[in-house]
Amino acid sequence: MTEASVNGGDKYRSYLTEEDLRTTKWKAGPPNYDLVNELFEQGRTKIWPVGSLEEQVQNLVKTWEMERVHKADPHDYKTLDPQKFVIGVNGKRFSTIEQVAKIGGGYNNFLQTSLPPSLRFYDPDQETYDSSQLAFMTTFPRGFAIEILQVYSGPPVICFKFRHWGYMEGPFKGHEPTGELVELFGTGVFELDENSKIVKIEFFFDRGELLSALMKGKPYDQSTPQASSGSGCPFMA
Repeated sequence: MTEASVNGGDKYRSYLTEEDLRTTKWKAGPPNYDLVNELFEQGRTKIWPVGSLEEQVQNLVKTWEMERVHKADPHDYKTLDPQKFVIGVNGKRFSTIEQVAKIGGGYNNFLQTSLPPSLRFYDPDQETYDSSQLAFMTTFPRGFAIEILQVYSGPPVICFKFRHWGYMEGPFKGHEPTGELVELFGTGVFELDENSKIVKIEFFFDRGELLSALMKGKPYDQSTPQASSGSGCPFMA
């Protein structure tokens, strides 16, 4: 297991010590996970024993996600090897860190689609990193928590089932908030090298499971002002 499972950080994420916060290059300032940690603790369905494989994998996933979303310089990543790392979603081609950055980062990478543009409720080809982050921050102001439901294999190839969830308490793409629980289930595979750094990730999930839940809200009347999209917790990962 990587050092991310044992070194520093908040309760669930490593590399967020005072020194890390001061010396790391952040995209939009140091992250704060208080809100999403509270959401996680209130809504999780599993409480893994301290030191268990499941807890270590859960903390590794949370730490990797923190670095992916908030660190500006890949050389500051400590969970992975930025020279070797690739990521793939739903069996499609793998992308490097540089390629993911070109399409606007995490959400745009995870929500890639072959649907015609006219049928895309969320179009990753038209979103930037900033616009995608703002869209989901606004929709999930308390964050979008993640837990590990089961670990099928340990390192060097870690396979696990995960649950992502939050409450749609803000608007999304012209749809009013419903206040309802939104959940996404899937499987992840993390491959570690001889130095226990992540070199390859694959995720498998149904993007429609997430987007269909965000379409439940009544479309805004175009003649009336929409709710402000400038608020929300920016540290939702």
